[in-house]
Amino acid sequence: MTERLPIFPLGTVLFPGLVLPLHVFEPRYRELVRHLQELPADDPREFGVVAIQRGWEVEGSGPGGLTAGGSLTLHEVGCTAEIRQVTEHPDGRFDLVTVGRRRFRLDGTDAGERPYMVADVTFLDEETGDSAAVDGLSATVLDLFQRYLGLMRRETLEVGEQMPDRPDVLSYLVAASAALTLEDRQRLLAIDTTAARLRAERSLLRREVALLSRLRAVPAPLSDLASPASPN
Repeated sequence: MTERLPIFPLGTVLFPGLVLPLHVFEPRYRELVRHLQELPADDPREFGVVAIQRGWEVEGSGPGGLTAGGSLTLHEVGCTAEIRQVTEHPDGRFDLVTVGRRRFRLDGTDAGERPYMVADVTFLDEETGDSAAVDGLSATVLDLFQRYLGLMRRETLEVGEQMPDRPDVLSYLVAASAALTLEDRQRLLAIDTTAARLRAERSLLRREVALLSRLRAVPAPLSDLASPASPN
C-alpha cells in the first residue's frame, strides 16, 4: 500500500534502529519540522531519509526549490527517521535527534506540493529469509565484526561487547558502523532479508579483515594530521 511521506535527501544512508542527529537550518526543512510538530499526538513524527545518488541539493527558484546541476537523483530505497528530540533555537533553526524506523521504496516524488520534497512510498517488510541459516550467519558476522573493530581500534574487544542479540539489529549495526562506501551501505539497506544482508556483510567483513590484517595499519583521522605548519 502506497503512502505519502516528506523526504529529506542526504549524503548518507540511514538504517532502522540507528540514531541520526540533524541540524536543520534551511527554511523548507524548518517548515517540515514545524509540520511534523503540529501532527496529532498519536501520529509518528517521521520523514524519509534517502541517500543522494547523483547531483546535489541546493535551494533554487523552481518547484519545491530543488535543483542539482540539472537533476537530483535519489536512491530507490530509504529509511524513515522518527523524531525523538527537538531543540529549537531563537533564530528558528532546529537540532533533532532521530532514530531510523522502517525501510521504504520510492514510488514517485512530488517537488511542488510543499517547499520540501514529498514522495509516494511503499514500506518494506522485515523478512528473516533463510531462518535455518540466520543463527550461523549471525555468529560468523559477529565474530568478523569484532575482529574488524579490534583491528580498526588496535585493541582486543570483549566477546559480546555492546553487540545486539537479534540478527536483524546486528545486520543494521554492522552496515552502519563499518567503514563502507555509500554504495555498499545503500546496497545493504536495499537487501530484502536479514539472511541475505548477513551473507553480504560476511563477504564485506572478510575482505576488510584480510586487508587490515595485511596492512597492519589504519588511515589516521584527518584531525590527527592537522598540525601547525613548520616555518622551516
